[in-house]
Amino acid sequence: MLDPAQLYQVDPAAPRLDEPVLIVALDGFVDAGNAGALAVGALTDEREAVTVASFDVDQLVDYRSRRPPLRFETDRWADYDPPALDVVALTDTGDTQYLLLAGPEPDTQWERFAAAVGLLVEQLGIRLVITLHGIPMAVPHTRPIGVTAHGTRPELVEGHTPWFATADVPGSAAALLEYRLGQAGQDAMGFAVHVPHYLARSAYPQAARVLLDHAGLAAGLYLPTATLTRAAEQADTEIAEQMAESDEVVQVVKALEEQYDQVAEAREAGMSPGQLDSGDLPSGDELAAEFERFLAEGGDDKPGGKSGDPEPPHEPPAPT
Repeated sequence: MLDPAQLYQVDPAAPRLDEPVLIVALDGFVDAGNAGALAVGALTDEREAVTVASFDVDQLVDYRSRRPPLRFETDRWADYDPPALDVVALTDTGDTQYLLLAGPEPDTQWERFAAAVGLLVEQLGIRLVITLHGIPMAVPHTRPIGVTAHGTRPELVEGHTPWFATADVPGSAAALLEYRLGQAGQDAMGFAVHVPHYLARSAYPQAARVLLDHAGLAAGLYLPTATLTRAAEQADTEIAEQMAESDEVVQVVKALEEQYDQVAEAREAGMSPGQLDSGDLPSGDELAAEFERFLAEGGDDKPGGKSGDPEPPHEPPAPT
């Protein structure tokens, strides 16, 4: 493997933080409801971001698969918006500093990228890495939004009851990063928020707000969610209006509510995923298939878009 340290540069003028938390949200993988992207927008909106380290995207990004925009004006190329994968320093609403790594998921050199982030964790004295994204699930938007927590030590996810057991899903650079950090004895964890599958390709700020709530609690940070709360209220109104126009969607949601309620009751009774009936929770194969469908259908819309039509793209599982 080439030297991972040659994949990034640390700004010598960057501030030195005292055992900061690093939040990671990468574009390009499954991010149902634009949850991770919307969370990044909320973290950086109207807040000064100071660059701490920059990755060499020329080594990591396939430009032909994700062509960066260039602006043409009349008879010349006037501007270029290159991709950037940076670690920046931010402050929460209580003026506590933390780090954010956001940008395109590397198309290549995942192992070298994970090793490079591991070096940064040591170099910058990072005490905890937290990854964020959304996953499509057969759940209704009318119930509390669920989250799957995972970590390199059981203590990191204490208090989080799992929603499903074993699942083989498409890999991601963020998942590999967490795995390699764990092997190196470094603390890392992640939150995957459950987005109703019929809203997965639309902006769903409710999910982003839940991600930041969980990340803030785990990191001891007061992360900004005011803009997401306002956007979520607007999205709720739009979804209600769209549901009122379709009896079919209402029936789908009602079936999902019945299934969700049965699973929630079983979880409250202390049953583990392995003890539930096979029809109660998504199996590993079903979850992987949902991921594959989401990726094959083009992922999600750009952040900031309106909530989309809630008509489900797939038949929901029959309630048990």
